[in-house]
Amino acid sequence: MSLVPTFRPRIQMISREMIDRIIDEAFEVLSDIGLQFEHPKALAILGEHGQKIDKAAERAWLSRGFVEKAIESAPKSFKIWNVSGDSSIEVGGDSVTYDPGSAAIKMLDPDGRVRPSTSSDYIRLARLVQHLPHIRANSTSLVPSDVPIEVSDFYRLYLAVQNCNKPVITGLFREESFPAMLEILGVIRGSAKEASEKPLAIFDACPSSPLRWSILTSESIMECARHNLPSEIISVPLTGATGPVTFSGTLVVHTAENLAGIALAQAVRPGAPVVYGGAPCLMDMRAGQTPFGSLETYMIDCAYAQIGKTFGFPIHSYMGLSDSKLVDAQAGYESGMGVMFAALAGVNIVSGVGILDFITCQSLEKLVIDNELCGMAYRLIEGIRHRHEKMAIDFLPDAVKAGHFLGHPTTLKLFREEGYMPGKVVDRSSAPQGGRGPSDYQRAQERVKELLAQEPFRLAEDKVKELDRIVLREAKEFGMEALPAFAG
Repeated sequence: MSLVPTFRPRIQMISREMIDRIIDEAFEVLSDIGLQFEHPKALAILGEHGQKIDKAAERAWLSRGFVEKAIESAPKSFKIWNVSGDSSIEVGGDSVTYDPGSAAIKMLDPDGRVRPSTSSDYIRLARLVQHLPHIRANSTSLVPSDVPIEVSDFYRLYLAVQNCNKPVITGLFREESFPAMLEILGVIRGSAKEASEKPLAIFDACPSSPLRWSILTSESIMECARHNLPSEIISVPLTGATGPVTFSGTLVVHTAENLAGIALAQAVRPGAPVVYGGAPCLMDMRAGQTPFGSLETYMIDCAYAQIGKTFGFPIHSYMGLSDSKLVDAQAGYESGMGVMFAALAGVNIVSGVGILDFITCQSLEKLVIDNELCGMAYRLIEGIRHRHEKMAIDFLPDAVKAGHFLGHPTTLKLFREEGYMPGKVVDRSSAPQGGRGPSDYQRAQERVKELLAQEPFRLAEDKVKELDRIVLREAKEFGMEALPAFAG
């Protein structure tokens, strides 16, 4: 008798009928309404593939046949590699990878004060990610205030690859920065060819809802496609603002924007790796806010994950973050919902752990707490396994005789596999006599100190010198004559 296959728990937000209707309407949007493409080269490429374009209006209309051909040629999974090139993550299928997201401009200090983020903050965050096992990818998650904004995209990548050995989620702020970022990746791999064959980074590309692809976003998609670097589409329609007020209508806009980006990438180079993703959000009309940690936002995220998986694409989403300003109960329940829903929806790249305050603030303490949430989510999607032909009856005679299962061989062998064993941040002990013990935030503060005291990842010195040369060469144009001094 064979064992029962493990059931992977999943969440579904919309029916297959609704998925089909949303997709059909998105194809109508692409062909009948069209999209704005500000980049002349993007329009030219689409025109070369037989699509109707209007250069004066910066507009393109994409036929269903053209887009369906792009869907067929886009990879349904791919690998991204760590800095040392000896380990990879599969992006696609049922794989789930959490990363800290991008691009916060503030840091929450342990004492509760908020201030502009610095290079030293990013270094500490990246070194912390290195030691957090359930946050499997790094990201250029902070924008340092101590360098000119014009250099911050390639500068963040420069810091990332020196302080964490995990793959990186990154992106462009200026189209002029792509050559420098490509050069950095080439230094890490040893050549541009190897950087293409073993991609280290995924580049975010953010269309402007509704239905506009800027010069920057199109440039990012096209350059990544040319160099076999994965793109991650971050479509952000806001219900009732930059998208229809209904969730279903917002999903139509989101679908159309993603399909347009995938079609452009495949027009540049068939087989270019692209992730179907975004950060659509409920618009809270009471204060004009965008609550990325709200239940409704997560509902939209789970729904578009279903749509993207219908095409077979790898999926990205911003989930596991909180709109709270502190690491408090709100931060816990918003982040917990997002981390769990993302895993159950099969989102492949989940950005947002550690984030607070509408994607503007990072907290190291929240990051180590969220790492535990991610570990629990991984246990959740492993499901309940049928490990033995007889699930209990073979073990019962010995246990009945002893009166317990505590010393049974299966208990000693499997208790760490059956249950997730949380780290020091989670308190499952009895209350100490005469007190309650430290809070979760206090435990997180201590854990941050412990992890940052461990041996950091170090890039080879010759590569560091070459990266220094590239960054300083590029940064001099903006008055940066020396790199910031980094505090430990």
